[in-house]
Amino acid sequence: MLWKSFAIAGAVAGVLVIAPAASAAAPAASAAAPGVSIQGGAGSGNCPQGSLCIWPNWNHPPQGPVETPSLITKTEWTGSIQGFNFYNGTGRDAVISGFQYGTGAPFKNCAPAGGTGGDLYIPANVTKVTWQLTPC
Repeated sequence: MLWKSFAIAGAVAGVLVIAPAASAAAPAASAAAPGVSIQGGAGSGNCPQGSLCIWPNWNHPPQGPVETPSLITKTEWTGSIQGFNFYNGTGRDAVISGFQYGTGAPFKNCAPAGGTGGDLYIPANVTKVTWQLTPC
């Protein structure tokens, strides 16, 4: 009976590992799963064209992050997500705001328009994305 329990648990775990993550992407913005300095150089990864994307983890392959973004938006956004890398493929400069993990210190980070990628200095809780009226 004990082996049967292990077999069932193993099968369930295997399905959970293989199953793709569900996406909660809405047409304008999504929050599925942050900003002191722009490091630059990251590509768009899997960010849809014309969108601003934020990913939850440090990741800098040349093509950009391949994980599911925490946030995909084309509009101003308010909520709560974990973030670290970003890419702004929109035509407007964006301001990413939130709180740094560990210190709770508030931050604002500019994400320049036109295909600029980078990272927030340390992982953070992003709470707001707004459009900048003047260039970064």
